[in-house]
Amino acid sequence: MLWNTLFLALRSIRRNLLRSFLTILGIVIGVSAVITMVTLGNGATQAVQTQIASLGSNLLMVRVGQRQGPGGAAGAPQFKEADAAAIKAQIGGVAAAAPEGRSAVTVVGNGRNWATNVTGSSNAWFATGNWKLASGRLFEDDEQRAGAAVCILGETVRREIYGGRVGLAGLGESLRIKQFSCTVIGVLASKGQAAMGNDQDDTVLVPLRTLQRRVTGSLKVGTLLVSMEDGSDSTRLKASLRQLLRERRKLADADDDNFNILDTQQLADTLSGTTEVMTTLLGAVAAVSLLVGGIGIMNIMLVSVTERTREIGLRLAIGALEREVLLQFLIESVVLAALGGVVGIVIATAASFVLAGVMGVPYLFDPAINLLSFVFSAGIGVLFGYFPARRAAQMDPIEALRHE
Repeated sequence: MLWNTLFLALRSIRRNLLRSFLTILGIVIGVSAVITMVTLGNGATQAVQTQIASLGSNLLMVRVGQRQGPGGAAGAPQFKEADAAAIKAQIGGVAAAAPEGRSAVTVVGNGRNWATNVTGSSNAWFATGNWKLASGRLFEDDEQRAGAAVCILGETVRREIYGGRVGLAGLGESLRIKQFSCTVIGVLASKGQAAMGNDQDDTVLVPLRTLQRRVTGSLKVGTLLVSMEDGSDSTRLKASLRQLLRERRKLADADDDNFNILDTQQLADTLSGTTEVMTTLLGAVAAVSLLVGGIGIMNIMLVSVTERTREIGLRLAIGALEREVLLQFLIESVVLAALGGVVGIVIATAASFVLAGVMGVPYLFDPAINLLSFVFSAGIGVLFGYFPARRAAQMDPIEALRHE
């Protein structure tokens, strides 16, 4: 009986293909919108997490200033190179600590020039930021102590100065930074865009003392990068770090901190939480169209029941049970809704793949949301198809046969 009822439902749908398509259009739009929004939201969340992770492993960024935002560093003393050494030596759980100074400059080499940032630090900078060398070598100890005229290029600077050549392009060349020339000893492996849209590869790395003596003219540094060991208690380590810096900066108990400690993991969690909330909100808004599609199915099924009143009366008159008529129209409604769900999934998969490439986020196929959307669409068919099916099943055969 079930197969026969299913056959009758499919035949009725095929009999009015255009109307059937228009009936399921709301379900198709609802399912595709929900899946697309959730898929892109998940991709955006992972992109944020990946970009934050590219800043460094378990990284704490300590910056000068009593508050975040513009003007936060006004009047606050800068850090010293010795602060980074003290952090590494006196706080347990610290994998690496590096002082960092930056200055905007224009570099000239190979007949070209490029506006970039020059970064001054030590070899510990590579560990704190998960940086690798694509070619060349790190700074030697005597180069760091003497402030030697050597530099390591980011991939963007290498490309802009030395063109599309790869491999050892630029190594051993002379690059002019401001008023002095340095020898290129290495090229950083590319990292791409950071979470805030900054190009991490657009930099030139020099020893900290080279930056201080030849570029900024100051021994002060504005940032300390602290990388925690895996499994370290970040809350305890941040408390120890704060206490040590307060002591070294001679702050009284009543004084506010004149520095900020930014935990990149907390930043990643915050941004990920925000994108997840937005994904849920957009998915919920898109799901409203599923209800609209369900109302469309109910409307068309009521029309179908009216059109087929004599057919229903004839079936009931020759012995069909109410439950058989109910099942026929209910299956027809569920098949329509489920078909709309399948078409919506196909459209959403293609749209998500294309839009993920356009937005620059990874495409993450989520079986759970696809299955849930399909089940929900079929449930819409049951919910909104039951009333028309019940109305058909409760018809009086005599009155139905008299219907014109």
